[in-house]
Amino acid sequence: MAHAWHDICPGEHLPQEFYTVIEIPLGSNVKYELDKPSGLIKMDRVLHSAVYYPANYGLIPQTFAEDDDPLDVLVLCQASVSPLTLVQARAIGLMTMIDAGKRDHKIIAVATDDPEFNRYHQAAELPPHRLLMVRRFFQDYKQLENKAVEVDEIQPAEKAFLIIQDALQRYSTMRQHGFPAESVA
Repeated sequence: MAHAWHDICPGEHLPQEFYTVIEIPLGSNVKYELDKPSGLIKMDRVLHSAVYYPANYGLIPQTFAEDDDPLDVLVLCQASVSPLTLVQARAIGLMTMIDAGKRDHKIIAVATDDPEFNRYHQAAELPPHRLLMVRRFFQDYKQLENKAVEVDEIQPAEKAFLIIQDALQRYSTMRQHGFPAESVA
């Protein structure tokens, strides 16, 4: 069995396009996440607030972000996609938040095989309300857990490309020299 983080090729057209391993389907109020030792998806919790994920949510394989996790991706798509599905995506923006004192980047992407979204190349091209919903979700989803997060404005695709390149390089370095114990448990 392939490990969703370590064994899946992130793609051939990096950093603009990549495979995303979906963890959470659009519309879910359940927080699923990668179980790093097994490569499977586990239920982390049911969201405490009356909110739902505004996009399919997943990770770019073979990346290691500043928060010691694989790099997060929100994949805009008209359909809800099942966990552990590989989706070809294109980065159109970047949203950075501070969560538990760490920078937590979220790549905003579109499913390249979805005719409703695949024409977008920059987040600013999306309907403004869609971007407000994405940002607002992350501002609100931990409030009833008494956890504060700060969410920056959504940045253009070029900012996302830099974060993706950095996360790919960090993964490569960590794979050679060893991951911190807390990031693989």
